[in-house]
Amino acid sequence: MKPLLTHEIGSMAKPSWRIKPFRRIPLGYDDLEHAAGWGERLDIEKRGELLELLSKRSGFAKEEKKRIIWFSSLYGTRLQEKAGLDLVWDGEQHRVEMYEYPIRRVEGFTFRGHVRSFDNKYYRKASCVDRPVLRELYHTVEYRTISSFAEREVKIPVTGAYTLVDWSFDECYLGEITPGASDVGRARREARIRFLSDVAERVVHPNLGSLYESGARYLQIDEPAATTKRGEIHEFVKATRESIGDLAGKVFFTIHICFSNYDLLFPAIEDLEGVLDEIHLEYANRDSRETGVSQKRRTGYDILESLKRTSFVVGLGVLDVHTDFIEPPELIRDRILYACEVIGDPGRIFVAPDCGLRTRTWEVTFEKLRNMVEGRDLAAEKLGL
Repeated sequence: MKPLLTHEIGSMAKPSWRIKPFRRIPLGYDDLEHAAGWGERLDIEKRGELLELLSKRSGFAKEEKKRIIWFSSLYGTRLQEKAGLDLVWDGEQHRVEMYEYPIRRVEGFTFRGHVRSFDNKYYRKASCVDRPVLRELYHTVEYRTISSFAEREVKIPVTGAYTLVDWSFDECYLGEITPGASDVGRARREARIRFLSDVAERVVHPNLGSLYESGARYLQIDEPAATTKRGEIHEFVKATRESIGDLAGKVFFTIHICFSNYDLLFPAIEDLEGVLDEIHLEYANRDSRETGVSQKRRTGYDILESLKRTSFVVGLGVLDVHTDFIEPPELIRDRILYACEVIGDPGRIFVAPDCGLRTRTWEVTFEKLRNMVEGRDLAAEKLGL
């Protein structure tokens, strides 16, 4: 495995020319300029076809919309490749977002309305009303599309079972509990465990398996809700194990957890050694912007001490995704060098943003990612790699 391998950890913004046709909003001059400008910048050979399609401006047919998604996926992938990343994908161009997109494709859920997420975005929240049944594999076509034109290895993120369950209402499993029963606490816990196991085994695992069968060798499980309930860390670990199942050792598995109290994960998450390969956490958001490799400068990287005693690859967040501040390569270099010093092995360090960059423009995203790669290169040079 390449030391200090770089990858993007989550979503990127969708271009306006990707969004508006699906909202039945006519395209304007700026939308076409974005497609043309980035098409040239990313050396998209077929950009002429896209511009001709977009010149229609409104009233796009179903097949035309599919073609727009294809181009958006191509552009997103090329942006990451142009920035120099080792592992790439399209930044969620095929998806609505990480929760609604998979839940739409699972029987047993009914959407109840919109709720606001942490970054002032909204998603539709569903309630589980019956035992979940996977209606269609929801990332296989996406992987095949990206891998058909990607020039580098492809990694696909998949929303984890714990987050899908925790972000849903439960009218199915809890509905089986008799109100007022003397053992209602234990019954609620057992209902939660059944819900998690069903989603892990009947929804997430089949999708991971299909991606593996299609050729994917790098898969990421996104679990932003992992530490939401401090009394359920063991349930989260169990659901992760059930989601991966017999795929352990066949695929390089990353788990991504962000903006949490990471201390709650230990020691329970250590039970996933040999099942998970990489644990990616957010660090840069907590860190200072000063260069240097001392503990005083690298204030956001304390949890490295807990990861040091494990065998996990450390997914190192080095870009703050909630600001337009473009991290200088020298700052990224020092964050990496500090992590290498703590962990003691550059081969156990992968480099990525803290989380998805969907709230940033493509211009900011590209500059951040390009500097991330340059900072990695500076660190590698310093380490003699």
